[in-house]
Amino acid sequence: MPVLPRRTLLLAAAVLAALPASPLAAQQAPDTVRVRAVPVAEGLWMLTGRGGNVGVSAGEDGVFLVDDQYAPMTERIRAAVAALSPRPLRFVFNTHWHGDHTGGNENLGKAGVLIVAHDNVRRRMSTEQFIERLNDRAPASPRAALPVVTFSDDVTFWINGDSVHAFHVDPAHTDGDAIVHFQRANALHMGDVFFNGAYPFVDTSSGGSLRGVIAACDRALALSNEGTKIIPGHGPLATRADLRRYRDVLATSLERVTAAVAAGKTLEQLKAERPLADFDANFGRGFINPDAFLELVFRTATDRR
Repeated sequence: MPVLPRRTLLLAAAVLAALPASPLAAQQAPDTVRVRAVPVAEGLWMLTGRGGNVGVSAGEDGVFLVDDQYAPMTERIRAAVAALSPRPLRFVFNTHWHGDHTGGNENLGKAGVLIVAHDNVRRRMSTEQFIERLNDRAPASPRAALPVVTFSDDVTFWINGDSVHAFHVDPAHTDGDAIVHFQRANALHMGDVFFNGAYPFVDTSSGGSLRGVIAACDRALALSNEGTKIIPGHGPLATRADLRRYRDVLATSLERVTAAVAAGKTLEQLKAERPLADFDANFGRGFINPDAFLELVFRTATDRR
């Protein structure tokens, strides 16, 4: 069994805990994790495993991946992709810089896969980072793991009969988030802007913002309709209604806490009063527990993100 670096273990624990999962699943080593392909649309799948959800577009032009989980998962992801298509893996698009979404970059980059991401993803991967929520320093990524093509606003891939439009959103989960819109397939991959069924992890140490998460959800909702399938960064395949529910929980939470702050309430008072108790049962069971989310909302309401 490979020995995983401390940063990988911390991120794995955080991500697995952020989702409804059994204690047994949380203790699985990468070489025992099953990668499952969930159909999204014709020629489009979501892969689940260990780390962020992976998007797979496969067709006559080859395979286009959105994110690639942790490095030890690469061979399992390759096998899952090969079961879907015999075509070569050509592109991997990173929705943001965190290792549970970019850990496979080095393996794929060395194999000749072209890595694409927002400018800030390459910038953060190129230097040591500090993830405040995990109290951990992430070392700079090796050269082969870095995006080769970067963009500032948006980029479009014309592949497999679809126009795949990836666009940067204002700081949300991090300052380098991008949403990927498979226009013909009527599907979105939202990266960690969207945690389906859980309170979000907003990495403020990477420039993230709760207000930005809400705004990014609004942009995605404006692109979607009742038939749109949405791949979240974590959690099950979602619908527009799921995204709307998540967005409304975040916005309502911010409204309630902002009003309480204006009335002079302290964070300690709010923790005792539990103004978000009606959301906690469904959204507060993971890594971002009710107290942690309330702290984030309170900081946001007092202009400290």
